[in-house]
Amino acid sequence: MRFMNEYRDGAYAERYRKAIAKVQTKPWTLMEVCGGQTHAILKYGIDQLLPPGITLVHGPGCPVCVTAVELIDKAIEIAARPGVTLCSFGDMVRVPGSRNDLQAAKAAGGDVRIVYSPLDALRLAQENPKKRVVFFGVGFETTAPANATAIIQAKQRNINNFSMLVAHVRVPPAMEAILSSPNNVVQGFLAPGHVCAVMGCAEYEDIARKYKVPMAVTGFEPLDILQGIHICITQLEQGRTDVAIQYARGVLREGNIAAQRLMQEVFTVIPRKWRGIGEIPESGLALSERYAEFDAERLFGLVDYSVEESTECISGLVLQGNKKPVECPAFGTRCTPETPLGATMVSSEGACAAYYRYRNIS
Repeated sequence: MRFMNEYRDGAYAERYRKAIAKVQTKPWTLMEVCGGQTHAILKYGIDQLLPPGITLVHGPGCPVCVTAVELIDKAIEIAARPGVTLCSFGDMVRVPGSRNDLQAAKAAGGDVRIVYSPLDALRLAQENPKKRVVFFGVGFETTAPANATAIIQAKQRNINNFSMLVAHVRVPPAMEAILSSPNNVVQGFLAPGHVCAVMGCAEYEDIARKYKVPMAVTGFEPLDILQGIHICITQLEQGRTDVAIQYARGVLREGNIAAQRLMQEVFTVIPRKWRGIGEIPESGLALSERYAEFDAERLFGLVDYSVEESTECISGLVLQGNKKPVECPAFGTRCTPETPLGATMVSSEGACAAYYRYRNIS
């Protein structure tokens, strides 16, 4: 804990606050693109510490939150099939689909299991050859290499009763969608350190040049975030639009080349629908034709399945930085972590869940 506490030092936080105030002459709006950063901002009151005129808005930084409703419904449909075991990370189990969630599917008799790695699901398939084991592969580029590894091992070891329901999304196209929107308010980004640790900074540099927005690739502790804000505000005040790496202890500009090669081997880039936002070109990953035999959507005949989203939940506006969770009429009343209308209230990295936990004054 000693090294972690160094990134939560109140005296250093005050120094950064003063440094930000010293350089700032205009109002600016920044967006963090990581649910972990959102929770840190709310938990430690970073947004309240900042000088007046600096606004933080919360981006689509939680892959659980942006997983399309129909993918949740597909997972529920698969879990209800006889002889099938659906494996998922725990944070997906209570995310609502169009009618219910995976927890309700389990209560109704579906074989839904929480695992900590796709390799746990692969091992389960190997140990139960008469079962069809499906792993719900959700995440940004951060979790894609591990999922790619599971697919490669399944093919190499001829584990033919294993498949994956792929729901991967890519961060840079979502950032472009936000910046190109006529309702955009974002002038700079705290880019996600965990994603850049895998993918590097090249795509972010392209976006910074194209849209003339500065970015700081930022970590997840309070001082990381304050330093990232200072970097962005300094660039905005100086008219610069660089991609700076604040999270240098975890990120190389080129990223993790070995992990990128794994992803390129197994996945192909596709359009992907984001919950509350809509379809974003080139924002998803799907299994390539070489590994199509492990594609659960194809195996279970669910490729063309689609549903309508609820119109009551405003999470799409929250995830694009246009609204704060407390501006939702249902926040804290009809929508709570126990009875969520949307994924942003139930996910451990959701913006609504963060506000409910740290700023709920009802």
